[in-house]
Amino acid sequence: QVQLVESGGGLVQPGGSLRLSCVASGFTFSLAPMSWFRQAPGKERELVANIRSDAGSTNYADSVKGRFTISRDNTKNTMYLQMNSLKPEDTAVYYCVAKSRYWGQGTRVTVSS
Repeated sequence: QVQLVESGGGLVQPGGSLRLSCVASGFTFSLAPMSWFRQAPGKERELVANIRSDAGSTNYADSVKGRFTISRDNTKNTMYLQMNSLKPEDTAVYYCVAKSRYWGQGTRVTVSS
């Protein structure tokens, strides 16, 4: 059974940082492309970043380029999203996605003063 468990969300002031984690189980993590999506209130889900199984390639939404960094540790079955210089418009529920098919339950990020 595939499980994706996100953590690390919370309330942060504009300009602050957070690191999200996603612990995966139930599949061969080291072979799986992974992604972070987010859904802001009243908006559709959008791709934030993705990373190849060997971490050899990453892609980012234009809105987060230069501020967010996606990474993974295949020895720990864990993916990360380091978020710096956070803005109020980054407020959303962030989801970990495996193989474009399996979704975690999400972790809420609120950027507000």
